[in-house]
Amino acid sequence: MTDLPEKKSRFRMTRRRLLLGGSLIGGALVVGYIATNPMQVAGAVLQGGGDDPEPSAFGPFIRITDDGWVTIVNKQQELGQGIHAGLAAIVAEELDADWDRVRVVDSRSNFRAYGPQMTGASNGIASNWDLMRNAGAAARAMFVEAAAIRWSVATGAITVRDGIVSHPGSNRAATFVELLADASRQQPQSPVLKQPADYRLIGTDKVRRKDSLAKSTGAQVYTQDIHRPDMLVAMVAHSPRFGGKLARFDAADARNVKGVVDVFAIETGVAVVAETTFAAWQGRDVLRIEWDESEAEKRSTHELVSHYHDIAAGRSNVEPSEFASKGDDPEVPFDGDVAEFSFDFPYLAHAPMETLDCVAQVKGWEVSITSGAHLATLDQVQAAFAARTTPGKVDVEVVPAGGSFGRRGVMSSDYLVECVRIAKQTDGRPVKLMWSREDEMASGHFRPMSHHRVWVQLGPDGFPTRWRIHSVCQSLLPVGPNSLATEGITNSPYFSTASTVDGKIFTPTFPVVVGLWRSVGHSYTAMVMEHIIDQLARRAGVDPAAYRRVFYETAGDRRRLAVLDELCLKAGWGTALEPGWARGLAIHEAFGTIVGQVAEVRLVDGRPIVRRVVAVVDCGIVIASDQIAAQMEGSIGFGLSAALHGAITLKDGIVQETNFDRYLVLRMNEMPAVETHIIASTSRPTGMGEPGVPPIAPAVANAMLALTGRPTSHLPFLDGNARSNADLSAQS
Repeated sequence: MTDLPEKKSRFRMTRRRLLLGGSLIGGALVVGYIATNPMQVAGAVLQGGGDDPEPSAFGPFIRITDDGWVTIVNKQQELGQGIHAGLAAIVAEELDADWDRVRVVDSRSNFRAYGPQMTGASNGIASNWDLMRNAGAAARAMFVEAAAIRWSVATGAITVRDGIVSHPGSNRAATFVELLADASRQQPQSPVLKQPADYRLIGTDKVRRKDSLAKSTGAQVYTQDIHRPDMLVAMVAHSPRFGGKLARFDAADARNVKGVVDVFAIETGVAVVAETTFAAWQGRDVLRIEWDESEAEKRSTHELVSHYHDIAAGRSNVEPSEFASKGDDPEVPFDGDVAEFSFDFPYLAHAPMETLDCVAQVKGWEVSITSGAHLATLDQVQAAFAARTTPGKVDVEVVPAGGSFGRRGVMSSDYLVECVRIAKQTDGRPVKLMWSREDEMASGHFRPMSHHRVWVQLGPDGFPTRWRIHSVCQSLLPVGPNSLATEGITNSPYFSTASTVDGKIFTPTFPVVVGLWRSVGHSYTAMVMEHIIDQLARRAGVDPAAYRRVFYETAGDRRRLAVLDELCLKAGWGTALEPGWARGLAIHEAFGTIVGQVAEVRLVDGRPIVRRVVAVVDCGIVIASDQIAAQMEGSIGFGLSAALHGAITLKDGIVQETNFDRYLVLRMNEMPAVETHIIASTSRPTGMGEPGVPPIAPAVANAMLALTGRPTSHLPFLDGNARSNADLSAQS
């Protein structure tokens, strides 16, 4: 046994190059716009005459080549959400480009050119709205100015449409290509932006994804498809328990496996490096490892649930912090008509189709990485620390990812750092790190397990006068308050009728690793608040929609009222369904977007069958209605999968669900028909990648409440995983 000891850029960024406003590079017009918000200062990486990135001005960039194509650079990560098409449509709208001649390329990491490159919080469209509009409008203005000079006419008399610049008064016209050289010599000024009423592309059915063909035919390249000359493949043996550390290992059998090149310890376990994935897997399987589990988590799920209940009840030394407060004397005991509620939510895995993978090469000070990176800038910094170099020496090629749901957006950049550490020991040979499904699902970064206990004091009219909420959840952030665990409760409109609100969050610490999961804290806080409201409405003898309306009116929440009205209309709320069917309603705001859903449900042997979901969304200005509908459908499928089946459980500290045989996901026959309706708006766009997830679980729970009169106190609804609902109820 072995005891354990503890791409260079050819372009030099200069101030002059960074401030370059518009130039003709390699036959391409590169346009930038200077953003007024320093945090939004971004650049573009453009392939102007070669494969290396060419820095340009602030803001996103546009390249128009002499073949008539308009290329938009996407600095966000494409995870399946269609962000590339949305951002390109914003530029194309202001530029008045021909959408059929617009294409998108993904940028590489370049902090000095872009500022932070981060994809998350459903913020891709919202955070780039101004930048993309300004870039498109600035480019359009340059073409208009060039045409005005050429034709000796006023710029105000010139129109642009579908890449054609025209002067109707003289019946003259020119294409972008014909004006390209002249336009490149113009200096972009503060552009005039369109009003929503003038949009011809944004919000229309014409805005469709640009990657559908490649993904449908298998031509899309993901990290797993990457091959480099002389490349090795690595797999890592990790501790089966969270908090376990490597004590010693014997690699003799692994080294005898044909194709295995090397075996060595790294910070996270034992790496097996081989010529093929199969050889690396075989070599790892025959490793003999002893783990130091003196500080490992060895409790089972039922013990953790019991511990959480003790914490919420004040029977532990975990001190709370305040997350919501309203009124005076929050500690005064509740009296009179008091309703009490309890909710338990399990750990959840992300389970994307593409497991974690990364390609890295370390040559001296220089590091090159290819990965479906969520947080490219952070990954660049973490990789630099791991390689003991500077971030400027780390090049991250960002490729589309086959899903993520938050797993690739880990602040520690865990799998990418692991790959870099391995590549440091392969004498300059590139390495592809592969995680199996079992590796990924047992590694943690789960949606946290949580417990919520809520007390509501009611007035004579049946509406809350006081709220007290105790939430228990591991922190989703490495530092600072545990605010993400209670988002969706903190500023709830359901506090509007109450004089006192007392919300406390308890944050236990232990080795199980948690992280961001699609819709983050909203994924369970929506269930807490929306299911409580239906139970209170039932207790007051008031229709659930009418009951909600009182809160929204009291809070002056016009957006929620509009969503509620449209939802009731489109779902036929209040009309009769066939015997055995019921409707459930839920409305929740996440990432600035309000989503309402009504689920039609019946029970078969206690199992909820969801046949139809009507969804209404207020997400500000609509960029691509088809994409909004697609995201809503995907979110409902994702959220319903977790609500029906999702649970990661521990037995003596070891994860029990490590593949889809035990971690069940929604089947096609379980997917309901989804109707999506969008509230017309001229407000800034908000997110759509995640807000459709939170309402589906409470909508189904509320329908089940209408059918049976029995509330839901825990998820998942079904007991197909390692523990049954009955067991969980007994533990509660």
